[in-house]
Amino acid sequence: MDAEEFPLPRSRQANERLHALIPGGAHTYAKGDDQYPENLAPVISHGQGAHVWDIDGNEYIEYGSGLRSVSLGHAHPRVLAAVRRELGRGSNFVRPSILEVEAAERFLATVPTAEMVKFAKNGSDVTTAAVRLARAVTGRQRVAICADHPFFSVDDWFIGTTPMSAGIPAATTDLTVAFPYGDLTATEELLTRYAGEVACLILEPAAHTEPPPGYLAGLRELADRHGCVLIFDEMITGLRWSEAGAQGLYGVVPDLSTFGKALGNGFAVSALAGRRELMERGGLRHSADRVFLLSTTHGAETHCLAAAMAVQMTYVEEGITARLHALGERLAAGVRDAAASMGVGDHIVVRGRASNLVFATLDENRGPSQQYRTLFLRHLLMGGVLAPSFVVSSALTDADIDRTVEVVAQACAVYRKALDAGDPTPWLAGRPVRPVFRRLA
Repeated sequence: MDAEEFPLPRSRQANERLHALIPGGAHTYAKGDDQYPENLAPVISHGQGAHVWDIDGNEYIEYGSGLRSVSLGHAHPRVLAAVRRELGRGSNFVRPSILEVEAAERFLATVPTAEMVKFAKNGSDVTTAAVRLARAVTGRQRVAICADHPFFSVDDWFIGTTPMSAGIPAATTDLTVAFPYGDLTATEELLTRYAGEVACLILEPAAHTEPPPGYLAGLRELADRHGCVLIFDEMITGLRWSEAGAQGLYGVVPDLSTFGKALGNGFAVSALAGRRELMERGGLRHSADRVFLLSTTHGAETHCLAAAMAVQMTYVEEGITARLHALGERLAAGVRDAAASMGVGDHIVVRGRASNLVFATLDENRGPSQQYRTLFLRHLLMGGVLAPSFVVSSALTDADIDRTVEVVAQACAVYRKALDAGDPTPWLAGRPVRPVFRRLA
């Protein structure tokens, strides 16, 4: 079936309306229609569990739901019940609600490596707060980010390091330096080069590969020896690696950590957590200079905190992390078998922890290819699979996985034809998908 034959007329019209009124046509660049094949960017009507429907009435099995935020599936009944209980009781007051302390107690019981927590609405709120706090307590200005991790914040200290740095002063960007993941020697060299200047090391504790043995403990030792703050960005690893995040799984405790995404199952809530000694600097009970840590009008909306509490209880009581791993392992095995059977096992490569799978699309020379990604995405979409990644939700069924593998096999057959031809262009039906971070539109 051609893209032009695929029934998306309303979605195409809605995309034009989106671009006319919203810069980029979406509120997250990773959701933009440039991330999908031309004329094959469905606009969503609603979702239930692991399935979504577009405004044209097409149904899809969905992966990477809400950029990894909806890990229990859409409209999860336990989360919705908790939210509904609060909606009729008011969502925001002139003083803290009792739910704020209850949510903090629940979070710290789930992530016992932290001693205090403060909630906000999105990941950038809390990663930037962590950086600000690190600068305040160390008296240093430089921030060291992991060069191998794609995103930390929408704020200048990070975005200035990307190709989309327009509008950000060079003086700000110059204060951010980078270190490679898994390389303690290079990181120590960086800390030595900027001796006494680096306020913090910030990284995802794990991503598409497991940490090398001793790596996180080695970073902990380096941070202590060089007097900088160790920050774990657990936006993705939080809950998906274990209920207590990667720090709970690997047994290395950071000074500060940030959580979001899965924490609210689609509701807007994030968290900055860490050692009392540091976190209290953003409070009222100390004698040092005050730190404007986090102060958000909507950071403690009651229904969002109720959602977070319900999510954490569901993970702990229902063994959700283990279920995510089991589903991911079933999917990864099926996709790899399908790719191998079609002769493209070296070209469609599934990577990552089972609960957080991504895929690489490689060309004839086994290099990353946006053209082959476009071809692959087109055939997944036309088979009813919406999958910018293969990140699973616990709402998926074995039947969903099996159907996904069938569609992958069909896409792999076309992929093989393109490889044999030495050019995927005839199978693209339009421009290729594009990287999120690029200098020109």
